[in-house]
Amino acid sequence: MIHHGNSTQQKLPHTTQYVTLILNHCYNIRGENWQNGKAPEEKVELRKKVTLLRGISIIIGTIIGAGIFISPKGILKNSGSVGMSLVVWIACGILSLFGALSYAELGTCIKKSGGHYTYILEAFGPQVAFMRLWVDMIAIRPAGLAVIALAFGRYILEPIFMPCGVPEIAIKLATTIGITMVMYLNSMSVSWTARIQIFLTFSKLLAIAIIIVPGLYQLFKGETKNFENAFEVNTVDLTGLPLAFYSGMYAYAGWFYLNFVTEEVENPERTMPLAICISMVIVMICYTMTNVAYYTVMSAEELLASDAVAVTFAEKLMGNFSVAVPVFVALSCFGSMNGCLFAISRMFYVASREGQLPEVLSMIHIRRHTPLPAVIVLYPITLLILFLGDIYSLLNFMSFLRWFFIGVAVVGLIYLRYTRPDMPRPFKVPIFIPAVFSFTCFFMVFLSLYSDPINTGIGFAISLTGIPAYFIFIHFERKPKWFQKLSDSVNRSLQIILEVVPTEH
Repeated sequence: MIHHGNSTQQKLPHTTQYVTLILNHCYNIRGENWQNGKAPEEKVELRKKVTLLRGISIIIGTIIGAGIFISPKGILKNSGSVGMSLVVWIACGILSLFGALSYAELGTCIKKSGGHYTYILEAFGPQVAFMRLWVDMIAIRPAGLAVIALAFGRYILEPIFMPCGVPEIAIKLATTIGITMVMYLNSMSVSWTARIQIFLTFSKLLAIAIIIVPGLYQLFKGETKNFENAFEVNTVDLTGLPLAFYSGMYAYAGWFYLNFVTEEVENPERTMPLAICISMVIVMICYTMTNVAYYTVMSAEELLASDAVAVTFAEKLMGNFSVAVPVFVALSCFGSMNGCLFAISRMFYVASREGQLPEVLSMIHIRRHTPLPAVIVLYPITLLILFLGDIYSLLNFMSFLRWFFIGVAVVGLIYLRYTRPDMPRPFKVPIFIPAVFSFTCFFMVFLSLYSDPINTGIGFAISLTGIPAYFIFIHFERKPKWFQKLSDSVNRSLQIILEVVPTEH
């Protein structure tokens, strides 16, 4: 018990509250938070700073990353012909639009940040949601970030090492610097993260225009030899198609990222469906036209032989100007990393708020109002994955898990239609859209068991480790005293070092 003068006896606050009081006190004493001798009125919370333009830039900026510059190769190799590869691109775009429309409904009726995790939690409860969170934390997110970052590292160094190849160690060092910069930016300011995202989105649309315009010019001049016998299928077989779809769906992946920051979106009922639909139409047009442009200049064999499709295209068509293309592509990958990290940090923030991750992850920096601990939590795991593994097997292994859980989230939409029919739904899609999309997700997962059983097996094994983890960390209420003390001590230390406090409601 402690006494405050003649006041009544009060209990000593909980550890977190106690540290928060100390931090607030230090912050106020330093004079940064007082105006005219009065305490501040502004709350420590995540603010609604995501407008329609910023929402579109988050979605386009995250979708168009490394995919269009790495994936054409994977799609062509697994689909077997030029015509079939274009069909796969368009089909992946339509399927992604179906998924995006389903998520627009989920985002407007469940107005919480956190994306897939939040929707699975609402529909199927904490156990299934924790499985998703666990897999995200230890595999999907670090692998996804490492894949985009590796592309950034390769392309940013390409002009320096031309015409030689870039050494692997140099790529990994450049990649590490890129990841560190993105983490720092997201830790410092939400506004600056959003502004830089808008700039990077415009720069990547410019990069795509630099590929599309000369490509279409060649097409109108009559360069159509690579489209002759476009559907002549020699090498295609059923087991290759799901891998072609993986590469394509990976290139479109990112349409769900605005749903991770719902609580920070201005007027989400209007902004979210609009941003999602506008973004998807722009991306589908960009992707299809870019691939047509590639095939006007390169044959299928040349495209498969190329390590960096966009650079080979520019060398053939633009000569010396081709040096600029890798720089644009690197900027594009940087934008993808930035948007991706901005969104997924909110999922860890929400999961911590729901009591499924350490308390410190749901805290906000006292001055910068960013979820600092949730931003930097992925840093060590991403660097570990970065220095192990190969980009294509990572891509296929990650896609399988990602699409499985997205399928589960969209099934949740159908399930909620029946279990909670009275839920307000400002934006509602016809039931066949989520049905077709979730069926496609599970069909791709099922086929991947045949075409890539080892990676799929690893994926299942990793997701199953979530079951014991749930019972050890979440389910058992009575944890040993030493564990609680250690947990409190780590939370308290991190709170002081990072200068973070719980959100004020």
